[in-house]
Amino acid sequence: MPFQWVDYDSGITYICYMKNVVILIPETAVIEAVADPVYIFKAVNQFLLSAGKPVLFNVKLAALRRDVQLENSMFTVHADLLLEEVKHVDVIFIPALSGDMKKAVEMNKEMVPWIVDRYSKGTEVASLCVGAFLLAETGLLRGKKCSTHWGFGNEFREMFPDVELVDGSIVTEDHGIYSSGGATSYWNLLLYLVEKYTDRHTAILASKFFAIDIDRKSQAAFTLFQGQKGHKDAEILKAQEFIEENYHERITIDMLADMFAVGRRSFERRFKKETSNTVIEYIQRVKIEAAKRSFESSRKNINEVMYDVGYSDTKAFRTIFKKVTGLTPIEYRNKYNKQVVAA
Repeated sequence: MPFQWVDYDSGITYICYMKNVVILIPETAVIEAVADPVYIFKAVNQFLLSAGKPVLFNVKLAALRRDVQLENSMFTVHADLLLEEVKHVDVIFIPALSGDMKKAVEMNKEMVPWIVDRYSKGTEVASLCVGAFLLAETGLLRGKKCSTHWGFGNEFREMFPDVELVDGSIVTEDHGIYSSGGATSYWNLLLYLVEKYTDRHTAILASKFFAIDIDRKSQAAFTLFQGQKGHKDAEILKAQEFIEENYHERITIDMLADMFAVGRRSFERRFKKETSNTVIEYIQRVKIEAAKRSFESSRKNINEVMYDVGYSDTKAFRTIFKKVTGLTPIEYRNKYNKQVVAA
């Protein structure tokens, strides 16, 4: 049944319908990524009731079988509905998966046609963290943007090369499909959807209740750059190793191409294909990763770290550092180095 909704901020009255939210329980799902969406939407219902408004979210757990064991049988989650019993659904959540992603996706392939069918009928779909792997398996992300845990970026690109993975992004929205960054950053997607389905006031209330930093845009500050080395191009692998061992030196594309007796254009093309980074981007990421480690563990000042990793231009270093991490060098050092903060 429809009901009236008054937006706190604008004072405008809307005619709304209850949102039917279905949280899937895939095999190997992370228990928190199943429970947390239930928790936040039920809490929001209580906020609304306290404000004299009707509840907005009807939340159900759905699976291929009635009881699903998770975390090596440590938990058993009881589904409210089997997939074939779901009548009307406005938004589907795909929780984070655990273990080997290829195996996890394979184990849950039976869910894929159901998700695709629901999306084709107007249902929105949201993945939490590495739930993006199961979402991508549906083909719904082909040619679209997506977020996932930074530590799984290389594997995701390898499995789904036709999806545009947005590095470091916390929340991505593309044609009614939502995805989130890694681990607890999925809370920001949950808040994003609370605001979309209710209003800013309610989202802020939820952020305060759950102690979540609302509007956090990037997981870049948490990212560890490990290089993309799951390929078989031996010369590119050697070039990557050379960069990582000599990042403090001045390295040029021509130098690397000559080192392996490869034409510059061919070398750049092969490097980009195998690592998803240009040569310059890769060198920058390696340098910034070394700078991050130094800021975390030493008392060196900004200029000392800058010179150690091979930069001589302060402005360029600060610009690239913030582009990669989302923080200035000083902000990063103060965030992660207890010795500096204590001093």
